[in-house]
Amino acid sequence: MTSRELDAAGITEPGLRQAYRRCREVNSRHGRTYFLATRLLSPAQRPAVHALYAFARRLDDLVDEPAPGATPEGLAATLHEVERHFRTELAAGHSDDPLRTAVIDTAARYDIPEPHFSAFFTSMRMDLTVTAYPTRAALEGYVHGSAEVIGLQMLPVLGTVVPRAEAAPHAAALGKAFQLTNFLRDVAEDLGRGRVYLPADELAAHGVDRDRLAWCARTRRADRAVRRALAEQVARTRRIYAEARPGIPMLHPASRPCLRTAFTLYGGILDRIEAADHNVFAGRARVPRHRRLLAAGDALVRARWARRRHPVAVA
Repeated sequence: MTSRELDAAGITEPGLRQAYRRCREVNSRHGRTYFLATRLLSPAQRPAVHALYAFARRLDDLVDEPAPGATPEGLAATLHEVERHFRTELAAGHSDDPLRTAVIDTAARYDIPEPHFSAFFTSMRMDLTVTAYPTRAALEGYVHGSAEVIGLQMLPVLGTVVPRAEAAPHAAALGKAFQLTNFLRDVAEDLGRGRVYLPADELAAHGVDRDRLAWCARTRRADRAVRRALAEQVARTRRIYAEARPGIPMLHPASRPCLRTAFTLYGGILDRIEAADHNVFAGRARVPRHRRLLAAGDALVRARWARRRHPVAVA
């Protein structure tokens, strides 16, 4: 964390400054695209974004990259202990752990409700035992905690020009749209972890099941039935993006360039999936580098202009 960012955010206590610096290091190492996106926000907003990302990343890695020999039961117990400590520390307003110290401070500064964190723990626990989702409703229960609440956590940091409750559904929808995009892009990778994040009944309507997806992953090909099923999933995800779009003008003007860029680039992953005729097994769908650079450059200009005209107040 740069001193400029910490100063802009009004973070002065030395231990707290070090805690936020630790979160920034996690973000820069593990979330390179996310880290670069934070550069489009004002310096005053960046520490909180780094704190929220680092906390979520730690829990996600605990589940997705367990230590050798770890068991689901052991991981569940660890998650339970982490959540128990976090709830106690959140109520007390302090922690001895650097990442939790920063996120607790962020939650207090921006009045982020505790249920937005507890829902994330719930979804992380689901990843330890749930390997498939029979219906859209079942999947949405997971997505609420894994993605929608991330949008809701971020909303007070981004700021709004309308009452927060008015913008909240759109923020949640954007988190959901990003997550559903990840599910489509990462079908093969998730299968490697033993999970399928596409509703089984919607796949079955096209004659697709886990075994068929596994065959596609092994052969790096998508047959006609799988292509049809994924095309339907892409269309459903685009409708979620449409629900999210009206929320961008509701944000603080200084935050809009960052979110518009993320909206465009993540939506571009769906374009790439369609361009590959929905064969997500041959390689990861990526927005071309020149498009990412062009979008980022334009957004940087807009972000600097917006910050000059509409400074962000310190929380």
